[in-house]
Amino acid sequence: MMDNGEDEQIDVRSVVEAVSADHSFGAPLYVVESMCMRCHENGTSRFLLTLIPHFRKVLISAFECPHCGERNNEVQFAGKIQPRGCCYHLDVPAGDVKIFDRQVVKSESATIRIPELDFEIPPEAQRGSLSTVEGILARAADELSVLQEERKKVDPKTAEAIDQFLSKLRACAKAETPFTFILDDPAGNSFIENPHAPSPDPSLTIKFYDRTPEQQATLGYLADPSQAGQSQSEGGLGAPSAATTTSTPHGAIGATGGHRAIAQSNNTDISDNLFRYSAPEEVMTFPSTCGACTKLCETRMFVTKIPYFQEVIVMASTCEDCGYRNSELKPGGAIPEKGKKITLSVKNIADLSRDVIKSDTAGVKIPELDLELAGGTLGGMVTTVEGLVTQIRESLARVHGFTFGDSLDESKKNKWKEFGSRLTKLLSLEQPWTLILDDELANSFISPVTDDIKDDHQLTYEEFERSWEQNEELGLNDIDTSSADAAYGSTETAKLP
Repeated sequence: MMDNGEDEQIDVRSVVEAVSADHSFGAPLYVVESMCMRCHENGTSRFLLTLIPHFRKVLISAFECPHCGERNNEVQFAGKIQPRGCCYHLDVPAGDVKIFDRQVVKSESATIRIPELDFEIPPEAQRGSLSTVEGILARAADELSVLQEERKKVDPKTAEAIDQFLSKLRACAKAETPFTFILDDPAGNSFIENPHAPSPDPSLTIKFYDRTPEQQATLGYLADPSQAGQSQSEGGLGAPSAATTTSTPHGAIGATGGHRAIAQSNNTDISDNLFRYSAPEEVMTFPSTCGACTKLCETRMFVTKIPYFQEVIVMASTCEDCGYRNSELKPGGAIPEKGKKITLSVKNIADLSRDVIKSDTAGVKIPELDLELAGGTLGGMVTTVEGLVTQIRESLARVHGFTFGDSLDESKKNKWKEFGSRLTKLLSLEQPWTLILDDELANSFISPVTDDIKDDHQLTYEEFERSWEQNEELGLNDIDTSSADAAYGSTETAKLP
């Protein structure tokens, strides 16, 4: 990367312009003269914009001072902040040394926790880095032990407590005791390698979540965290407090779409638009808060009934200030008593066009590929069978960033390439395959191709009882409706003559 120490030095402005441009693997190395924070002399900073295969674009920077020997390096993300935050839970058993070789991408906004030690590395303690589980623990131990000799002279009790903690931390780093490695990143740009990809990792759990206003402010979405409260108070004066009904037709289905098809004299579209789904022609509009900039925006909503499924709520939000857009589909009605497992045998091209509603609690399985995605991996979506497979392929390529890295041996690399080709062949239908949606809340759906769902022999629905652990994860075990039931009971009794 360096030409015998004779790197051409350029100004910071050129580096910023180069980073802002759309470079890929061919980006050059930029060298900038910058001040050392230790001796205040001028050192050299080097910047390289590169792309981690199947992960994201990153900016690697390294500083070196020839006067005092100070050196450091950092990884920053040159791409966009992800729509949702991510939280990785890695269970490290005792005696498993190989798990420490997993590569970890920690962004500058990520927090690392080890609950067993009550230990936390806040974002400001370790900047963005590309390391391993062992490397992060070793760096934390080294930084804690730097000033131990001074502490022993000034505060012996604190130094003794830190020594005891360091012994526990080093025991974890040597796999002598089991612990949990948690990486929580509100920006969604952190990553822990899954060596078993594309199969699920029994030791690794990934959860995605919506950011809180405080986390948005930390990431720079808000100049002042109180802005969210001010926006809401301002909305209470100038915006309507209750939902209002507008006469804006959604135009995609129902009578509006049917009228358009009639005008175009398309008999197929007439039947599809009039009888496929039934939905109201008026959309509910109510004020809400933008999920990105927390400014006031409008959310539109309408309720529709999907045949052989259930009533669903379609919601869409648009922010005029920042341009953020979001759409989602929510299930209507009560929580089902049982979960549902949907199995589709994909045999022909028509099966790839079947409508699919995958809720955020549904897992996806394709037995022919030994592929299994846990619930919440892809979030909730409304798509087709072909679209779902495409989303799986793109998601696996994006999330498992070190699939084709230099550290991967050829056997694993060839195994991943073979899996990618097999996943692509699913859409060419060289042989039949099976798609399974396993939803604990029974909020997923695959449309039949026959008028009566019972006549579709390629599609099967199976209900199952949720386990106590599944109900606990969904928060159903703690729900107590006895007070509400008693109130409704007393109301019904009062109405009787």
